Amino acid sequence: MELAGMDPVLGLGLFAFGLLLLALPLAFWKVSSEQTSGLVTLLIATANLALTAQLVLRWWQSGHFPISNLYESLCFLAWACTLTQLLVERTWPTPIVAAAATPMGLGCIAFASFALPDQLQEASPLVPALRSSWLVMHVSVIMVSYAALLVGSLLSVAVLVTDRGHALELRSSSIGSGGYRRAALATPLGSVGDPEEPMASLELSSVQFTRNERLDSLSYRTITVGFLLLTVGIISGAVWANEAWGSYWSWDPKETWALICWLVYAAYLHTRLSRGWQGRRPALVASAGLVVIGVCYIGVNLLGIGLHSYGWFFG
Repeated sequence: MELAGMDPVLGLGLFAFGLLLLALPLAFWKVSSEQTSGLVTLLIATANLALTAQLVLRWWQSGHFPISNLYESLCFLAWACTLTQLLVERTWPTPIVAAAATPMGLGCIAFASFALPDQLQEASPLVPALRSSWLVMHVSVIMVSYAALLVGSLLSVAVLVTDRGHALELRSSSIGSGGYRRAALATPLGSVGDPEEPMASLELSSVQFTRNERLDSLSYRTITVGFLLLTVGIISGAVWANEAWGSYWSWDPKETWALICWLVYAAYLHTRLSRGWQGRRPALVASAGLVVIGVCYIGVNLLGIGLHSYGWFFG
């Protein structure tokens, strides 16, 4: 394809790819030097704006929500991943988040721009099953949930890389927001029974969370949001399926793998809330979620089977 005659939609995607490709090594360099970098955040924010312009332009060209094929879906996922990444960085401005999460957006754009055939990159009319007002509601929520789960899982991978076997003392709330440490006893427990000693009191002092604790908390909170969105997306998809095909659940391959994905992250949250797991063990569960999402999102489309394979690779 000649550069002069390039579709502006494809050009914006390549521009975003170049920005993310430049941001990734800078993020790793800043992590090694333990310095924050506004340049990395600026590059990712600019890439997100380019992806926003790309999706809006494709929406204007096609006349429908840009999710009709695998190319548009990958671009939307890259946009959602970079947006999630920027929101997470507002909580903790560190290059570790960019180093962990940027490869996902970069990989989506690279796969969409260089691996997919030209005919699949072009805008196409919606298939009859997608001509519904549920399209924007269901698909956008599912894709944003994937982005949050992927970014949260990548942060869990970062916990595995940086964790050196130190026990984490961070405790998060039941909905994954905020964090605190258990207060320590100022008076040893062995001296409480001494009549000359005062009653044991709690020592309250401000503490600085370690890097692993921050990563663990951010991963937990991001996955919690993604799990809630995935739940809403599955429910809305069931309602839409009932309208389109007369059944809320048909055990289609995409539906089955979406349920498996939901169960994996439900297990992750269960280990955090009920078992009190932190650090490496729940990070391993979240890392397994990366594989499950990959099969659910890309695998079903590559195989071209089921009712959801509207943009499969070999078709």
